[in-house]
Amino acid sequence: MDINPAIMAMFIPIVAIIGGITVVIVSMMMKSRLRELEIKERIAMIERGMVPAPEADPRGFDHAITRLEQVQRVRDLQGNAGYRHRRAGITLMGVGFGLMVLIGFTADDPFTGFGVGGFLVIMGLAFFVNALFDRRHVPPPSSAAVPPAPPNTPPRQE
Repeated sequence: MDINPAIMAMFIPIVAIIGGITVVIVSMMMKSRLRELEIKERIAMIERGMVPAPEADPRGFDHAITRLEQVQRVRDLQGNAGYRHRRAGITLMGVGFGLMVLIGFTADDPFTGFGVGGFLVIMGLAFFVNALFDRRHVPPPSSAAVPPAPPNTPPRQE
């Protein structure tokens, strides 16, 4: 039996798509099974009276660390408003100088671009000067806000 090469070429993408979908489904099933085993292990530790370490639940631990980093990043951004003004000012000055050059070359008159481009350069300079005067400082979080770590010793059973 002779198979037409055009028909064979048509099966290649179909097999690739079905194979990709199969890999995704198997991967999801394996991750689900692994998560189920992690939960059973944690339940067994709790039933025996042991306190699971934060590393025993890596996803929860990673989620808590990620959340802490996000809060710290927001706190840093609120304290660094001068940095944002300086960055915006430099960007606006760059756009203004670019427009000066673009309009000046397009109109064959270098002084034509000073209207729009000059306005943006002055706005960028205002942002830059604003950044120099903005000296807000957010104090670091106090150590009292961090709860103490739970003891890692199992409770006594009498």
